Amino acid sequence: MSGVEKVSVRIRVNSEPREALVEPRTLLVEFLRENLNLTGTHIGCDTTYCGACTVLLNGRTVKSCTLFAPMADGGEITTVEGLSTNGALHPVQHAFAECHGLQCGYCTPGLLLSTVHLLNKNAKPTDKQIRKAIAGNTCRCTGYQNILKAIRMASDEMGKH
Repeated sequence: MSGVEKVSVRIRVNSEPREALVEPRTLLVEFLRENLNLTGTHIGCDTTYCGACTVLLNGRTVKSCTLFAPMADGGEITTVEGLSTNGALHPVQHAFAECHGLQCGYCTPGLLLSTVHLLNKNAKPTDKQIRKAIAGNTCRCTGYQNILKAIRMASDEMGKH
């Protein structure tokens, strides 16, 4: 669509300042994937149901398919690419791998970020709290038992540090 005036979006993504000119209607998930080449954030259902597009914006989980990129201007975003440090997996990533909390992996980035958010708020969540925290993330492969096991393991591991 030509003739649409583009706007500048400045965001810190995974602790790095990023900027791009985009159409005002550009979704945050599109901004991350297409403008910043951060393809770990997945586009799933386009209706907020699946949670594959979940990222952290200013420390809170958001479904990036529901926000326009300009709405995040000036914010701080963490994507799945920002979880590891110097090549070392985040404890949540490690736990998901150890406990087989993923199969096809499509939902995994959103589940990882929802888990990080939960454990940052509540280091020792109950199973009920875990289930509530990941209720916005749909997995069609695992049956959730290994995901719950992974979240419990990550909680234990993060509690040691």
